[in-house]
Amino acid sequence: MKRLAPIIAGAIIMTTTSTEARQPNNEGRHLEQLRSVAPALEQYTQDRLYSDVWNRPGLSRRDRSLVTIAALIARGETLELTQYADLAIESGVKPAEISETITHLAYYSGWGKAMAAVGPVGQVFAKHGIKADQLAAIRPASLPLDEQAEAQRAARVAEQFNSVAPGLVQYTTDYLFRDLWLRPDLKPRDRSLITVAALISTGQVEQITYHLNRAMDSGLTEEQASEVISHLAFYAGWPNAMSALPVAKGVFEQRRS
Repeated sequence: MKRLAPIIAGAIIMTTTSTEARQPNNEGRHLEQLRSVAPALEQYTQDRLYSDVWNRPGLSRRDRSLVTIAALIARGETLELTQYADLAIESGVKPAEISETITHLAYYSGWGKAMAAVGPVGQVFAKHGIKADQLAAIRPASLPLDEQAEAQRAARVAEQFNSVAPGLVQYTTDYLFRDLWLRPDLKPRDRSLITVAALISTGQVEQITYHLNRAMDSGLTEEQASEVISHLAFYAGWPNAMSALPVAKGVFEQRRS
């Protein structure tokens, strides 16, 4: 029991009330340690992040978990991944969805950042006794492809960039939109959700318009998209969130017209 005391002290228990959210288990970096270094941050973490942001009604706890994991992987902040992967499973994210998020973000954030996520998430999977048959399949049956939309996308990209990097243009078609985006262990809406989260988290504003539109075409609502940006202000910083606002505003206005 004594051995567990620091862990217990470092956790805020999740409740079903609207005013109190479970704090991810900080293990050795518990709240007492945080309080000894930055007591105001410890208080803000409890009062503003876990008790307020994580309980806002515009986005489910499950979606917030996916957005947070995507942000951490995209930014290479794997130190926090164990606690947030654990929270994700408790919030209804399937192990296959976490597994597929890592695979997806290898393409959108780089292989190194995806590889760095494997160890922390592996600890959570081991803790929960998750086996290989619960993870995303290597070569699953693909989701149906909208051939007309994909042909139009491919033609636009080829026209713009085939003379610059034909290999990348071909990989984008073959590896991303005719393979990765058709993998079924993430629904199209969730795959777009984590892509948008990763782009915002790394300040890749040029890519947000296409992927935010794609997310909303797949079922992400304007309220949910707005809440993703607000959530990411805390995990990716205010500048990245604020930089995404003009892009989101443009998308919203165009879709309303």
